[in-house]
Amino acid sequence: MPALADRGEYLASESTFYRVLRAEGQAQHRGRARPPTQRTPQSHRATAPNQLWSWDITYLATTVQGIFFYLYLIMDVYSRKIVGLEVFEAESAEHATTVVGRAYLREGIAGQPLVLHSDNGAPMKGATLLATLQKLGVVPSFSRPSVSNDNPYSEALFRTLKYVPSYPTKPFEAVEQARDWALGFQHWYNEEHKHSALKFVTPAERHRGEDKDILARRRAVYAQARAQRPERWSGAARDWEPDSEVWLNPPKEGRRKVGASQT
Repeated sequence: MPALADRGEYLASESTFYRVLRAEGQAQHRGRARPPTQRTPQSHRATAPNQLWSWDITYLATTVQGIFFYLYLIMDVYSRKIVGLEVFEAESAEHATTVVGRAYLREGIAGQPLVLHSDNGAPMKGATLLATLQKLGVVPSFSRPSVSNDNPYSEALFRTLKYVPSYPTKPFEAVEQARDWALGFQHWYNEEHKHSALKFVTPAERHRGEDKDILARRRAVYAQARAQRPERWSGAARDWEPDSEVWLNPPKEGRRKVGASQT
């Protein structure tokens, strides 16, 4: 088109040219170079606890500049419950193996199918951890390289952890101090935090299956309130129906991501 314009000619708009090319099958990649490819992330669906876990490591600042403690955290994607949490002074596949193994035993899920999703860090792909996962029958799943959005639940949980009001304003002086705080956060998050993506039940309640009764009672309360004062209700009552499934990186075709907020 620019060459035609330089000659003082105008035949059609660029969109028209491309429409004709597509109609004739001429709009595909041309040339020796291969067309760019974009890997789609692995999709996983959970309909109950302990089917799909997500895990990651985050830094905790210390009083020594350049030195950090490392918080290893595993969460159940369906319930959002923290099922594994440890703080170490180093980052390694061996520590990751310890955290995963303890969580697996604590949840008592031997023989059940489980997917463990993470990013592509060295501890996540270490031989020690991968061998342990194979022994346990756990299927490893990984984000695409340099794509943090493929592990949104862990990323969102770390943001909640770092911005919760109880997060220390000063760096941790000792690893024991960091561990004590992390355990306190775990208890608050699992047992007290009413999760907006879970219809405001706690992750522990969802994990234990108590959310269905809790939400049923809420529906009854709202129904009674609406029956008593119908003129105050302009639309449907709040949806207290529990979500039956949660997707990690859902496929685009005909799927909805249950729980727009991960934390």
